[in-house]
Amino acid sequence: MKIAFFEVKEEEKEFFEKNLKNVDAEVFFFKETINEHQLPADYDVISIFINSKITSEILDKLPSLKYIQTRSTGYDHIDIVECYKRRIIVSNVRGYAGPAVGEFAYGLLLEAIRKIYIAINRVKEGNLYYKDLKGIEIEGKTIGVLGLGTIGSQIVKIAKGFGANTIAYVRHKKDMDVKQTPVLEEVLENSDFLFIALPLTPETKNLINKENISHFRGKVIINPARAEIIQKEVYENFDGIIAADVLPERDLAKKENIIATPHMAYYTKEALRRIMQISLNNLLDFLSGRKPRHCLKEECVKNYHNCKG
Repeated sequence: MKIAFFEVKEEEKEFFEKNLKNVDAEVFFFKETINEHQLPADYDVISIFINSKITSEILDKLPSLKYIQTRSTGYDHIDIVECYKRRIIVSNVRGYAGPAVGEFAYGLLLEAIRKIYIAINRVKEGNLYYKDLKGIEIEGKTIGVLGLGTIGSQIVKIAKGFGANTIAYVRHKKDMDVKQTPVLEEVLENSDFLFIALPLTPETKNLINKENISHFRGKVIINPARAEIIQKEVYENFDGIIAADVLPERDLAKKENIIATPHMAYYTKEALRRIMQISLNNLLDFLSGRKPRHCLKEECVKNYHNCKG
C-alpha cells in the first residue's frame, strides 16, 4: 500500500508521520500539488488539498488508485463523477470549520460596515478624521444566511449574540430556531446583510446573479464560501459592498466596494488540528477496510446537483 500526501505543510507532515508510523504502508509527502508532481505513479491512496485538481487525465496516471481524500470540505476540485465511474472512494472533511469561518465572516462584516481597517491606517499616519466613516449597527437588523450546514449554523448562532434576526435559505428544513425558506428571493428581500454558506456545486454556481440580485434589499454581501457562487457580473456591478474570503479574479480586489482576503477564513490553529484529525480518521477507516466516515456517497453522483456530501 502506497499513500501520498500533496500540498503538505510541515506541521501536517509531522502529524501524519507520527500517527501512521504503525501502519503497514509506504507514506510519501510532497509540498507541491498533484498536478505539479511527476506522474504516472502507483499510489493506492492520495490525500490532497484544494489546489490539486483531480481530472480524468490525472486519474489515468494513477492506475492503482483506490481512495482519494481531500483535506477540505469543498470538493469541486475533484471530478467526483469520474472517480465513481472508476470505483474510487472519495472523502472530504466536514464539521471542522464552523467557529473559524463563522467568526471570520463577521470580521468581514464589521470591516464592511464600520471601516475599521481604514480608521486604523489613518491613525497610524497621524490622521484622526473619521466623519466620513459613519457605520451601520448589526443589532436589530436581519441577517440572511444561504445554507445551514456547519458554517451557516455558526453564523446564525453568532447573529443571536449581536441581537440580529435571521432568515435562512434551505432546500430541506432543519431542526433549528431560525426562519427557513426554500425561496431564495424571500431571503434576499428580507435581509439587510447576506451571508453565503453553501458548497459550490453545479446548482449553486452563480446562485447570486445579475437577475436575482435586484431582489436584495441590503447593501452588504459576505462570502466566506467559494467565489463562483456569486456571478462575476455581480462582483463587477453591485452597488453595495462585497466582502469575500476569495475572489474569482484578483483584479476585482482593486474595486473600492470589494473587500477581499486570501483563502484564509478556515486558517486557525484549532481548525487545522481538526482537519488533520478528521483526515486521519477517514484514512484509518479506509485502511481498516471500512468506508471512511466522511465518504462522499454514491448518491452524490446520481444527484450531483443536490449533493450535500
